[in-house]
Formats: sequence, structure tokens, C-alpha cells
Amino acid sequence: MTDVDVLVVGAGPTGLTLACELAVRGVRFRLVDRADRFFGGSRADGIQPRTMEVFADLGILDPILAAGDLGMVMRAYQGDTVVWEGRMSSPTAPTPSVPYPNIWFVPQFRTEEILRERLAELGGRVEPSTELVDLTQDADGVTGVLVRGGTHETVRARYLVGADGGRSTVRKRLGIPFPGTTDENTAMLFADARVDGIGRDHGRIWQTGDGLVSVTPLAGSDLFVVVAPPSGDEGEPIRDHLQRQITEASGRGDIVVREVTWHTTWRANTRLAERFREGRVFLAGDAGHVHPPTGGQGMNTGIQDGYNLGWKLAATLAGAPDLLLDSYEPERTAAARAALDISTRLLEKHKRGDDDAHARGAEVHGLTLNYRGGPLSRGDGDPLRGGDHAGSGTVAAGDRAPDAPATTADHRPIRLFDLFRGPNWTLLAFGAAHTSTVSVLNDRYGPALRAHAVVRPGEPTGEDTVVDGDGHVRGGYGVADGALVLVRPDGYIGFMASSGTIGQVAEYWTALHAATGTVPIWR
Repeated sequence: MTDVDVLVVGAGPTGLTLACELAVRGVRFRLVDRADRFFGGSRADGIQPRTMEVFADLGILDPILAAGDLGMVMRAYQGDTVVWEGRMSSPTAPTPSVPYPNIWFVPQFRTEEILRERLAELGGRVEPSTELVDLTQDADGVTGVLVRGGTHETVRARYLVGADGGRSTVRKRLGIPFPGTTDENTAMLFADARVDGIGRDHGRIWQTGDGLVSVTPLAGSDLFVVVAPPSGDEGEPIRDHLQRQITEASGRGDIVVREVTWHTTWRANTRLAERFREGRVFLAGDAGHVHPPTGGQGMNTGIQDGYNLGWKLAATLAGAPDLLLDSYEPERTAAARAALDISTRLLEKHKRGDDDAHARGAEVHGLTLNYRGGPLSRGDGDPLRGGDHAGSGTVAAGDRAPDAPATTADHRPIRLFDLFRGPNWTLLAFGAAHTSTVSVLNDRYGPALRAHAVVRPGEPTGEDTVVDGDGHVRGGYGVADGALVLVRPDGYIGFMASSGTIGQVAEYWTALHAATGTVPIWR
């Protein structure tokens, strides 16, 4: 007997995102976490633009926006003199293809809270104080042993996902090597604290020899994030240590640390698991890759692991062939490796003391990540020139699908991301000549696939057409009439042809979905 379809171990941002993706598709799952209380620290507070798009699809963009800001102006001081002022990144205006171009800062505890609230709306929940202590698997499923309050429970699942952090029990039980390095010389203390005597209009940095002390307002809260060298005295209370560091670095006696609500000592830890899958068990988030905090890549990469894996698990459980799940490891291993490279380069800048070490550019945003050449990416061999897609000017199979404004047949404004939202695939068929293509595909594969003809103003419209009034859709994708673009549920282009046919779409779709000659209809 199978108790659930998927057992998710670890209820941080990665596990919560995966659980939401499973819940919206009606997959039976359990989400367990060994902690007895929900995480309460700021830790990973930078949400990258691509993750903002994921959150929009999950239906949590509004509370995320309400909980954060664009980041604080930072000022470096020598005594009372400001010697430097800047931002981590300069805010930029949205474009037709990139609606959320900026890093958005939200404390991790609030991000997790918002994800839990969304999961509850979808009928799911987290089971705290529940630890996985053992697992075995066979050809049909995975058997996990859970412990809660001293009581052992055996649960049977079709699949298991370890999203249980850098010290992952799941990874260790699988015996998957986790090579990498830890640099003890880069240790820093991070703390969330209530601090008196300092304003919330900007963050403050004071140099201390080879190190620094900083105090920065934490978005959406009455707290400050304090960064300082770690204490060499294990018996020194954390509040006393932070107070001494701030007083000595700033030369001010009026800044008072009242309460420390969370703290951790960070060391530059860079690791990548040798594989993300062992049979019916998968690794996601920090269980598979651990990043330096420079560049804000760790949490964002983990969230996108869960977003990538959720729809593939659901489709496979509904009868799709193994090709979908087989694609998870190569796609996400490459993404994790790219994120590690970005984080490491930025860390080296900090260690060298480069003037631009605090600057963050488009490379950290996640918009140019692609799965070109991957097992699910198929084009007609003709890279198509396009508009402002993440600044690259080229869109091909495997790329993130750009957004664009359009209108419906009855003149209502709509965006492509509105069409993409939900568990379905989306086909954009360019040109009025594709009206019959759209009708046939919707009849054959709907609602798992939703096809839309993208027409020009003045051309015939119908129920399944969108009007590209300003040309932003064609410009963003760099296509002309006759093109077909099939977008995956996670917002990446699966199939793209400059002059596509209904037969090509059907062939691609059947290869991914019709293991037994049937097409799954997802909720």
C-alpha cells in the first residue's frame, strides 16, 4: 500500500514551494520537518527577479511585495563622516518582457510564512517535530521511517524528496558524496536584533581592521540585521558581543542592542552533490547544493528546484514516461553549478576588497538561466532573434519564456504570464492562419495544454486568440507569423519552431506524456 504519492522532507522555502506545486495538482503528499518550531531568522532575504515570477505563478506575489522593499541605501562611516554610499543594485523599470526586474528584500521567516499560508489555502500543511531517520526503496516506491515525540511511524511513498538542508539526512542515507570546501577564515556573525539609537533610513557600515560591522534595517519588521566578526569567547552572551562590536566600531555609545532574536555564524561553504537523484529519491535545495551568501543564490536556486520538480512528479504520477523526471537532475545540476560560480566570484571580490564588491548586476537575477540542449528542449535548429529577453536578444527552446502585454478578443488587457499561470502547458501560435491549429490542440489536449493564437490588430479573433497590439509578443520572442512556442508549466520554452506544424507539437507532446497512449489531465 502507498500511503502518499510524495514524501517531502524539509519545510524550508524549497520544500514549501514543492508542496504548493504538488497541492495545486492534487498530488497526495506529506511535508515533514524535524524542527519543533518554524524558522525565525532573516537569513536569505534577497528574492531574485526569476523567483518573483515563480511567486507570481504560485499566487503569493502581493503578500511578498507587501512584506519587503527594494533594499536599503548603505553608508560606510569613519567616525561621523560618510566615506561611501551606495546600493547593492540600482532599481530599474519593468520592461514588457521582464515585469519584476529588481531584487526584492523580504526576511526569510516571512517568505516561509507566506508560503505556508498559501499551502494551507491549497489544503496542505507542515508536520513539525517529525524527523526522517531511515529510508529504503525498491522498484515501486520508498519506505521512510519517521519519528515524532518518540513514536516511530513507517510511511510508504511513490517518491521521496530531500529538501532537508546542507546536513541532509536524506543525502547521507543515500550515500551521495557532497564535495566542496569550507573556508574558516571567512567566518562572520549574522544576527537579527532590536536596536535603539539608530534610524531606519539607511544601513550603516564601519570598517574594523580587515573586517566590518554593519547595522541594517530589516524590511517589514522592527528589527535590524547586525553583521560582525564572530566572538572568540564561547561564554560571552551574543547580545554583549554585538554591543561591544558596534560600540568599538562606530565610536558611539548611544547605539544600544536591546534583544537578539536570531543569530548564526556563517562560513564560506561551497558544495555540490555528485547527483540529485537516486532511484525514486531526489535532492532539492541545500540538500544538493550549498552556496556562499554573496549574490543571494542559495534560497532562490532551491525554490526553483522545487518549482522544476513539482510539475514533473505530478505528470509522472499521472502516467507520463520517465523522461520528465530524468530531466530534473541535468537541468538543476547545471543551474546549481552556475549559481555556485556566481556566488564564488562575488565572494572573491569581497575577499580582495574590490571597490564594486557590493554591486549586483543582472547575472544574479536568474533570468538568463536556460535549459538549452537539455532533454526537454526542442527547436527547429534556427535560433530566433528577438527583443529584450533578459538583455540577450535571443530566445530559443530551453529559455525562460518572456512576458508581454496583449489584449483578449473582447479588448481586455492581459499579459502572457496570465496565460502561463497554473499547472498547464501553454502554446503560443503566431498568426491567424494557426486558428485551426489552436482549436485542434485545445480539443485534443486541454486542459493540460492551453493553446492561443497570437494575432495582429484587425485580424480575425476568437475565444482562444490574443491580440499583439503593440508588437511586444512578437518582439519579445523574435518570431514572425507561422511560429509555434510551447511553454512548460515552469515557464521555460519546451518546443519552438519558426514555421511549426500541429504534427510537430503532437509529436513533442506525445513523447513527454503518452507512455501508455493516454494523455494525463491534471487538476
